[in-house]
Amino acid sequence: CSRWEEEKKEGGVKWMQLEHRGPYFVPLYEPLPEDVQFYYDGKPLKLSLATEEIATFYAKMLDHEYTTKEIFQNNFFHDWRKEMTSEEQEIIKDLDKCDFREIHKYFVDKNEARKALPKEEKQKLKEEADKIQEEYGYCILDGHREKIGNFKTEPPGLFRGRGEHPKMGMLKKRIMPEDVIINCSRDSKIPEPPEGHRWKEVRFDNTVTWLASWTENIQNTLKYIMLNPSSKLKGEKDWEKYELARRLKDVVHTIRAQYRKDWKSKVIKKRQRAVALYFIDKLALRAGNEKEEGETADTVGCCSLRVEHIQLHLQLDGQEHVVEFDFLGKDSIRYYNKVSVEKPVFKNLQLFMKNKDPTDDLFDQLTTSFLNKHLQHLMDGLTAKVFRTYNASITLQEQLKALTNPEDNVAGKLLSYNRANRAVAILCNHQRSIPKTFARSMQVLQEKIDAKKEQVEEAQEEVKKAEDEFKDTKDAKAEANVEKKKKLLKRLEEQLAKLNVQATDKEENKQIALGTSKLNYLDPRISVAWCKKFGIPIERIYNKTQREKFAWAIDMAGEDFEF
Repeated sequence: CSRWEEEKKEGGVKWMQLEHRGPYFVPLYEPLPEDVQFYYDGKPLKLSLATEEIATFYAKMLDHEYTTKEIFQNNFFHDWRKEMTSEEQEIIKDLDKCDFREIHKYFVDKNEARKALPKEEKQKLKEEADKIQEEYGYCILDGHREKIGNFKTEPPGLFRGRGEHPKMGMLKKRIMPEDVIINCSRDSKIPEPPEGHRWKEVRFDNTVTWLASWTENIQNTLKYIMLNPSSKLKGEKDWEKYELARRLKDVVHTIRAQYRKDWKSKVIKKRQRAVALYFIDKLALRAGNEKEEGETADTVGCCSLRVEHIQLHLQLDGQEHVVEFDFLGKDSIRYYNKVSVEKPVFKNLQLFMKNKDPTDDLFDQLTTSFLNKHLQHLMDGLTAKVFRTYNASITLQEQLKALTNPEDNVAGKLLSYNRANRAVAILCNHQRSIPKTFARSMQVLQEKIDAKKEQVEEAQEEVKKAEDEFKDTKDAKAEANVEKKKKLLKRLEEQLAKLNVQATDKEENKQIALGTSKLNYLDPRISVAWCKKFGIPIERIYNKTQREKFAWAIDMAGEDFEF
């Protein structure tokens, strides 16, 4: 049997045997050469090693937008000063007087030099990396040699965060063996810590799937070393996630009928739950958890929405009962949407907002745990998150059916696929900022299109010439020439069409991130089945890493798979 179908273990046990080398620790800091200097107030200043290392973190980011942000600068300077010697603290009191340009240039040059290395040198570096991967990048799990996901500890640096994160610029400290908890099986060869160090703890917990963990210092969250997405354990977990979402398909109508009935409930808590569920279902909003004040960025989900995050319009842009959402969601990504809702939802929202201040909770009686308890009661294993997976996958499947034209060539079908994927990304609000290189690469593409148009016009002329010649001479050679020229024209026209499709795709995609939904929310079997049905090579949709992650789906799904 294939390894996806080996027997499952009982009682939460994930493995019987787990052996690995522990994490690979990033190399220690290498001091700057003597001739690369930091300047304070115009004068060179020799920094202590720890202070210099942190200065290089900032210097490397000089050409990045982050270093122009005040909050980033303040957080960095505050954390940097904490690590300075008392003499340095006496001198360095103002970030504006710090000049990191020489250090910045040193790293830019070093980078360029690395890119310009001869092939043999690059090959040597690759071999060294491969050796580390071989040694640290695999573990033995129940007799299988499995690939590990991220076997290196994160290097120290400055925290970036996404969106407008309040902690951006803070110092991410170096992870030491003393911070790391190792997890493996009792009878395995327990990994050795680097010389002169010891582990924080060694555990033998076979109910979890992580190999090592530590707490990072900025958000105080746990970080784990896990198996690679292509491993059997992760594949199983992925498969179970989508099977759970498919089970929702059978009960979703009952659930929808139930929450519509609850809009009229005598109990206000139930009404709030029903309206929140409607948003989670219709708009694929995240549930949103309760959080500690001031600890993290002020981001919200459905249950934690405040009155200030929505505006109600009886009429707007020719639609009735419009709710205008504007809030920061996960990773401080702005969610902005105007949605026409059903009248009872609108009326309930008016009721929930009555006599409240802007900063009051919209669903003041609702918690995520109360909502999820109710969902669990409706279907075993159901949480708010499953709605996102379900709605994303079902949207992809419906859009693919609606948009794919079997008569199209491969490029046309791929455009339809990307459009279906875009519909999902828009539903899930997966945005990205327009890539810095967008305008330039669009210009390059446009130049290619213009050049190709000229070639097509020339080829049309050639065909006409050849046809005229054949009319005059009627000989076989001239006839063959007509066919040859027509073939060339057809090939050029196909190339032009392909470039035009690329341009359309690029333009429509500039602010949308397709990758998140592709990796996390879309049942890969839908895409695999579509590829098989329309004869599209899977590698046109999934890159190598994605094909490894979704090996289970490529194995399982035939062209008739229905989500």
